[in-house]
Amino acid sequence: MLELRPFDRLGRFDGDWLDAHYHFSFADYFDPERMGLGKLRVWNDDTIQPGTGFPPHGHRDMEIITYVREGAVTHQDSLGNVGRTEAGQVQVMSAGTGIRHSEANADGQVLRLFQIWIVPDRAGRLPRWETRPFPRDHGRLELLASGRDEDVAAGVPRIYQEARVLAGTMDRGDRVSCPLFHRHAYLVPAKGGVIVNGLEVPERSGLLAVDEATLEIDAAEHAEIVVVDVA
Repeated sequence: MLELRPFDRLGRFDGDWLDAHYHFSFADYFDPERMGLGKLRVWNDDTIQPGTGFPPHGHRDMEIITYVREGAVTHQDSLGNVGRTEAGQVQVMSAGTGIRHSEANADGQVLRLFQIWIVPDRAGRLPRWETRPFPRDHGRLELLASGRDEDVAAGVPRIYQEARVLAGTMDRGDRVSCPLFHRHAYLVPAKGGVIVNGLEVPERSGLLAVDEATLEIDAAEHAEIVVVDVA
């Protein structure tokens, strides 16, 4: 089963410094039909103005993956980590027993990112943070984060849940096959539009996939896509 969630029908917050679109219920946006997908709880599409950002705040027991689409985000946390994650990189944070952090747009250009939150396999994990670039070979998907031991052993950033986060860039006419370990997935084109199992998915719209063995993804134009395969 596939369900398209058009960008213009997502939840919305529009402030002076933050323009956010919510694929699932978040903050003041509540839709009982959009409470997540399995352990995937949050997918926010955020646009953050220069010189602004999220001030220090706390989290517990959540896996938070930040996919930077444009610009760069500057991270600081209570573990002493300081880092800058640019477009083409991914930031992974396990909130675990508790962590305070800030995420700022310290650059002179607009910052655009996806925030993806996944419920961990159990409470009380040690908090951690890391950032790294990922390969951007066209016409294939790359793992950005995974809870599978074999992926972590191959150098993929760990998340504490049986889930995978993938991304890739495609040229017009490319086809990518994405087998789903869990038969449940959520896909968003960060740029461009794609056709998934025959269904057109425009830029920044979401596609909910339930009980699907594979996603066959065709690029209708130059595209950049993010997929979460989750139980």
